[in-house]
Amino acid sequence: MNIDQRGAVCVLGTGLIGGSLLRAAVASGYAAFGYNRSASGVSAACADGFDVSGDLSAVLRRAAEVDALLVIAVPMPAVDSLLSDIAALAPGCPLTDVVSVKGPVLGAVRKHGLEGLYVGGHPMAGTSQSGWAATDSELFQGAVWAVGVDEGTQVEPWSRVVRLALDCGSVVVPVVAEEHDQAVARISHLPHVLAEGLAASGAAGGKLSLGLAAGSFRDGTRVAGTAPDLVRAICEPNATALERVLDEAIETLVTARDALRADGTLGDLVETGFQGRTAYDNRTTWDITGIEPGTGDWLGELRRAGRDGGVLRAI
Repeated sequence: MNIDQRGAVCVLGTGLIGGSLLRAAVASGYAAFGYNRSASGVSAACADGFDVSGDLSAVLRRAAEVDALLVIAVPMPAVDSLLSDIAALAPGCPLTDVVSVKGPVLGAVRKHGLEGLYVGGHPMAGTSQSGWAATDSELFQGAVWAVGVDEGTQVEPWSRVVRLALDCGSVVVPVVAEEHDQAVARISHLPHVLAEGLAASGAAGGKLSLGLAAGSFRDGTRVAGTAPDLVRAICEPNATALERVLDEAIETLVTARDALRADGTLGDLVETGFQGRTAYDNRTTWDITGIEPGTGDWLGELRRAGRDGGVLRAI
């Protein structure tokens, strides 16, 4: 497939995820360029040979001229302002994002009248590092990339987003915004919160506790090494779903504490936790085939397939 068939890609925000996406797109043969707010980020990307500018208006006008797929890769608090500029300067461009929540982004997109060409996206990849220096063209290899199939999703922008995700080395899981946010509250945002709590507990034990800490503490607190502002930007926009799973987690821990207090055991926690980890280790997927985008109830079929463990490996 040549560059013209793929179409250009414009990445708005070149931190860890956006910058890695820019690298991966270029490595896959896309005509890709980007924007970054910080001058240091722009300089670093340009020094590595990538086409990145700090002039948002110029970048969006260029994107409009070449009908680039716009990829919003800024933290949720910056999304609304960016969408305002897109609505003014590049309202006809297909649009996606890599933000860790989908419902709030979809709501903001609708507010600015851009939903007709929008397809939500969330690559399930990352590290505790941030900024251009942490970017990696291989970051998405073998990763899962959630791609929206919400009501009203259009075939052409959806196909471009899926193709980009596949070309970056990911497999695609079709998902609707609300269900995505409920799921990531459990498997991404709650782990961030628990890691912060575990790290704080270890530090509260002083030098002896930290001196004795080994693999279980290291692994359990890995994401607590993420910059606090980034953790807030990832987790807090999903407050409603995260609050529910926090309540569940707290109830589970209280039940374990009460059992320990009553009879010196942890109750069912260890068994159910082991079963949960085993289910994760033994999870399987199957390839979604035979669904023609734009034909019949294609969105409904993709939603059901995504819920049932199906993934797209080709389009």
